[in-house]
Amino acid sequence: MRKLLVYLKDYKKETVLAPLFKMLEASFELFVPLVVAAIIDEGIAGQDRFFILQRCGILILLGLIGLVCSVTAQYYAARAAVGFTGQVRRALFKHIQSLSYTEIDTIGTSTMITRMTSDMNQVQNGLNLTLRLFLRSPFVVFGAMIMAFQIDVKCALIFLVTIPILSVVVFGIMLISIPLYRKVQQRLDGVLGIARENLIGVRVLRAFCKEDEEKERFWKKNEELTGLQKYVGRISALLNPLTYVIINLAILILIHTGAVQVELGILAQGQVVALYNYMSQILVELIKLANLIISMTRAAACARRIQSVFEIRSSMPDTGTEEPGPLMGVSAATEPEPAAAVPAVEFCHVNLRYADGGEDALSDIDFSVMPGETVGIIGGTGSGKSSLVNLIPRFYDATGGSVRIYGHDVKDYPVKSLRELVGVVPQKAALFHGSIRENLQWGKKDASDDEIMEAVRTAQAEEVVLGKEGGLDYEIEQGGRNLSGGQKQRLTIARALVKKPGILILDDSSSALDFATDAALRAAVRELSGQMTVFIVSQRASSILHADKILVLDDGKVAGMGTSEELLQSCQVYREIYETQFRKEAANR
Repeated sequence: MRKLLVYLKDYKKETVLAPLFKMLEASFELFVPLVVAAIIDEGIAGQDRFFILQRCGILILLGLIGLVCSVTAQYYAARAAVGFTGQVRRALFKHIQSLSYTEIDTIGTSTMITRMTSDMNQVQNGLNLTLRLFLRSPFVVFGAMIMAFQIDVKCALIFLVTIPILSVVVFGIMLISIPLYRKVQQRLDGVLGIARENLIGVRVLRAFCKEDEEKERFWKKNEELTGLQKYVGRISALLNPLTYVIINLAILILIHTGAVQVELGILAQGQVVALYNYMSQILVELIKLANLIISMTRAAACARRIQSVFEIRSSMPDTGTEEPGPLMGVSAATEPEPAAAVPAVEFCHVNLRYADGGEDALSDIDFSVMPGETVGIIGGTGSGKSSLVNLIPRFYDATGGSVRIYGHDVKDYPVKSLRELVGVVPQKAALFHGSIRENLQWGKKDASDDEIMEAVRTAQAEEVVLGKEGGLDYEIEQGGRNLSGGQKQRLTIARALVKKPGILILDDSSSALDFATDAALRAAVRELSGQMTVFIVSQRASSILHADKILVLDDGKVAGMGTSEELLQSCQVYREIYETQFRKEAANR
C-alpha cells in the first residue's frame, strides 16, 4: 500500500489535520476521569454543590470541545480518503487503458472490475479509519497508562502488564488474517467471473437449458468463498472476546488492589473510580484498534492487489518516434502521393502466438497491399482472419516477422498517430451511452453534422438516424440496448468512416445485415476504395467478390491469394467456401 500513498500528496493538509484533531479529542477525553475523581473526592465528600456544578460544567465543556474536534477530524479524514481513492481509481483506469490486448486477456475482465470497485472501497474505508484511529487509539491507551501512574504506581503496574498482552493478541491475529483476506479477494474474483459470464451469455444458457449446471457451478464457487470468509471471520471474531476477557480480568485485579489501597488510606475512592475509567477507556480503544486492524488488514490486501495491476507493464510499449509523411497525410480526403509507390500495408513473414498459446495463431503471413486497394479476407472459423487485421492497428504485436505501413514498421509509429490513420469496425458492434452524434464523433471530435450524415449515408444508416426521434440527438442506451444488431453494425461502420481513415478495416462487420443492405454497403465502400485502403473480413464470399485481392486463410496460414476468378481455379479452400454459398452452375461459369 505504501506505493499507492503517492496519490495522497494532494491531501497532505487533510492527512495531518484529521489525526491531529482526533488526538486533541483524545487529550480532552483523558482529563474526564480526573474531573470525575475530583467531583467524588472533593465535591461529594465535602458536599460542595458549587464545586460539583463547576466541575460538571467543565465536563460539558470538554464534551463539546471533543465533539467539535471529532466532527472536524471526520470531515478531513473522509475528504482525504475519498479524494485519494478517486485519484487511484483514475490512475488505475488510465493504466488499464494503456495495457495491450495481451495483458487485458491475461488479467481478465472480472478481476479488473473487482480491483476498480470492491478493492477500491476496502482501501477507502481502511484509509478513513486509519486517519481517525491509528494515532488516537494508541495515544489514549498509553495516555491512560501514564495518567494511571500519576494516580498510583502500584495500580498502574496492572496497566503495564495488560497492554503488552493485549498487543500480542491483537497483532498476532492480524498477522494470521492478512494472507487469508488476500485469498478471500481472489475467491471473490472467481465468483464475479462466473456471474459476469452468466449475465453476458444468459440467452445462450437458456437456449441450451444450462441454468441448473451454471447454478451448481456458481453455488460451488460461492460456497468456497463463503467457507473461507467464515474461517477468516472466526479468527477475526476472536479479537473482541479475548480483549474483553483480558481487560475484565485486569479490571477485577485493579478494583481489588484499589480497594486494599483505599482501606489502607493510600488512595481515595475517586481515584479508584478514575483508574477504573482509564481501564475502561483502554478497553474501548483497544476494541476500536482491533476493528481498525481488521479494516487495515483488508485494505492492505486489497491495496496489494491494486498495486499488482499497476506493476503490470504493457508488452507493447509506445516507443514510436517516426512521423513519415504518408502516415500523417493519408486519409480518405487526401490520396497518397503517386510518387510513393510504397505498399500501404505489408506483412513480412509474420507469425503470431497469443500469450500462453500452445501454437501460432498465424504462420508465415507474407503479402502487400498498395494504397487504394480493397483486400478481402476469408476463411473458416478460427482460421486467423481477425488476428491478422488486429496486427495492423497494433492491437497485438507480431511474435515473428514485421507488419509495415508505408514502408515503416508499425512499432516505429506513435500508437495514437497509427490509430488515427486506421479505422476499425470490430466483429462485435459496441456503442456507448450518449446521443448518436456523440458516438459518431468518436472518430472526429469536431465533425460537423454534414460530415456525420455523409458517413451515415455511406454506411446505409440514414434510415436508422432519420427514423429515430431527435435524429442525431437520439439517446443510445449503454451497449446500444435500444438498437437492433443491424442498426448497431451500421452505426459502428459510420463511426469509423467519420474520421475518413487512410486504412479501413471491416472485421466481419456486416454479419447482421440483410443481403440487400450488405450489397448497398459494399457498393458505397467500393466508391471510397480509390481514396482509402480497405480490408474486408467476411464469412460471405459475396462480400469480397469484387475485391482487388482476396486472401484465403486456413488454420493460420495463407491458402491462396488473388482475385475471385483466380482463386476458383487455384485454391481448393476458396472453391469449397464459394460453392457452399453459390449454386454449382454459378461456380462453373
